[in-house]
Amino acid sequence: MILREMCEDDLGPVMEMEEDLFSPGWSRESFLDFLRRKDTLFLVAADEKGNCILGYCGVLMVLDEGDVVNVAVRRDRQGEGIGSFLMRNLTELAARRGVKRLHLEVRRGNERAIGLYSRFGFRQDGLRRNYYTDPVEDAVLMTRE
Repeated sequence: MILREMCEDDLGPVMEMEEDLFSPGWSRESFLDFLRRKDTLFLVAADEKGNCILGYCGVLMVLDEGDVVNVAVRRDRQGEGIGSFLMRNLTELAARRGVKRLHLEVRRGNERAIGLYSRFGFRQDGLRRNYYTDPVEDAVLMTRE
């Protein structure tokens, strides 16, 4: 697998995944806005030849804290360790940039993602009731020191 920073050319496959996996998902314009910022880091995992985007993730950094804002893996490639690959690299690269604490939110029913984040040291520390729409669901808040 190849890891690299996300670029504008990646947005075609990224948007396909976003629309397939999230409801509602981010718009193309939202991704573009974040890719242009200096306080964000967005990564993609691609196949060995670099032809196929397998997953992506992003973090917004403010001083020594960061908010993980996206983690996604193609539906047909889930369970292959791609999410772990992305999270390991995202947490390491954020730490190199001075981030000491990471936060995220995840759908309460997304047990697979909660398990992934827990394996990377994230602990549940809050709940936002009815945070997500379509369908309405609580958000579990998680933090990693």
